[in-house]
Amino acid sequence: MAEGGAPGDRVLVTGASGFVGSAIANVFRADGYRVRVLVRAASPRTNVNPADEVVEGDLRDPPSLAAALKGVRHLVHAAADYRLWSRDPNELVVTNLHGTRALMEAALREGVERVVYTSSVATIQPGSDETRPLTEQSAIGTYKRSKVMAERMVEGMVARDGLPAVIVNPSTPIGPRDVKPTPTGRVIVEAASGRMPGYVDTGLNLAHVDDVAAGHLAALRRGLIGERYILGGENVLLSRMLADIAALVGRRAPKIRFPRQVIWPLAIGAEAVARVTGREPFVTRDALRMARYRMFFDDSKARRDLGYVSRPYGEGLSDAVAWFRQAGYVT
Repeated sequence: MAEGGAPGDRVLVTGASGFVGSAIANVFRADGYRVRVLVRAASPRTNVNPADEVVEGDLRDPPSLAAALKGVRHLVHAAADYRLWSRDPNELVVTNLHGTRALMEAALREGVERVVYTSSVATIQPGSDETRPLTEQSAIGTYKRSKVMAERMVEGMVARDGLPAVIVNPSTPIGPRDVKPTPTGRVIVEAASGRMPGYVDTGLNLAHVDDVAAGHLAALRRGLIGERYILGGENVLLSRMLADIAALVGRRAPKIRFPRQVIWPLAIGAEAVARVTGREPFVTRDALRMARYRMFFDDSKARRDLGYVSRPYGEGLSDAVAWFRQAGYVT
């Protein structure tokens, strides 16, 4: 049996009603694992496979976490509050930090043999690899800070408490089943619908969500406890991404490159409206701050040590556009 488990083992996947979590559940199920999924009572079940065992619970409800972990050999913790703006930023900290702590403590008590914790490249300095983590003080926005704090907390539990956790840092996943959608999914929807007349000079590392999910399985089986592995794809300029979306849907690619300072007043106004409506704004000040940097990353460690592979980014983009169209997001 591989060190990190084998088909037939029961694995709990958190966040399985969402984008990355559902892809992880699919990969593990296809490989023969018995998949249990933790979902909130109010979460949509569109992405939950009927073959999986469903347990209702919440990261903010520790007793529900202990119940979900009963009889589980492995845990993949992919649930997170992935928003770049919130009317109450503390909500992100409660879920991403305190909820993760409660789940890891429960995993230790229940004797879970191996944990894969889904962090993010949001915890890593742009243009680098796992050797250059961000500090809490240098992270832009509440989401990034909450993920940095959570990653440091998991590392501390590995060192202090013997938590058997491997950490993976997905870059920007794209592809089907982005039901919420994620911030990047919203960009794809807006661009495919012809509502993005221009762009700012920035870039992203884009990976097909199913490849990111397969990287979680590789981390469970071959990752070293306490190590971090970037699960990435291609480094792509935003201008190229938008042009490729335009080609997929038969629209004209946006040609205007906006200076960030021109969009800043729009972000302020969008956030003011969002504070009234509660709906996440499309453009935010934190997003513009992040756009100062090209979010490019080097995932060679995962490729070397885990056997991680990723398909060309255009396949993920095509799958995303096709799914958004079929699901009625693109007008």
